[in-house]
Amino acid sequence: MPVNHAKLVYRPMSLADIPAVLLIEQESFSSPWTEESFVNELKNNMFARYLALEYGGELIGYGGMWIIMDEAHVTNIAIRSDVRGIGLGHRLMAQLQRTALFYGAARMTLEVRVSNEHAQRLYRKHGFQPSGVRPNYYSDNNEDALIMWAELDESRLGTGEESH
Repeated sequence: MPVNHAKLVYRPMSLADIPAVLLIEQESFSSPWTEESFVNELKNNMFARYLALEYGGELIGYGGMWIIMDEAHVTNIAIRSDVRGIGLGHRLMAQLQRTALFYGAARMTLEVRVSNEHAQRLYRKHGFQPSGVRPNYYSDNNEDALIMWAELDESRLGTGEESH
């Protein structure tokens, strides 16, 4: 599906987005979050900031993070499978980083499966560097997680379009 990047809409995720988010979550992750997890994040977690990526009135991606003091922790980021590979993940990550800066974060962290080299390449393009490993982090197969950190600097944040 061709996408006109000028027509992408980034907005705060709402409870009404959860059914579409769950579909993307299930096609993206071997241990997808539940509806209850997303409801709890949106209603009860004062540190949570979730973005929806919309195109033509349809939710095609989402990303979330917790912002605590001057640090942002990415909880999840995913793009619908039929629009992957055209730079939307880069754009969404750039928007998450801009949002984190807006809320006062100076650094951003995340965990990623050690086997997920595709995601690691995306994160490196956004300034993330490996800083350690969480052994047996993923409950579905006890895979280790690579911990990555990025310094957030507005002058280095692009739109994401130059990275794909």
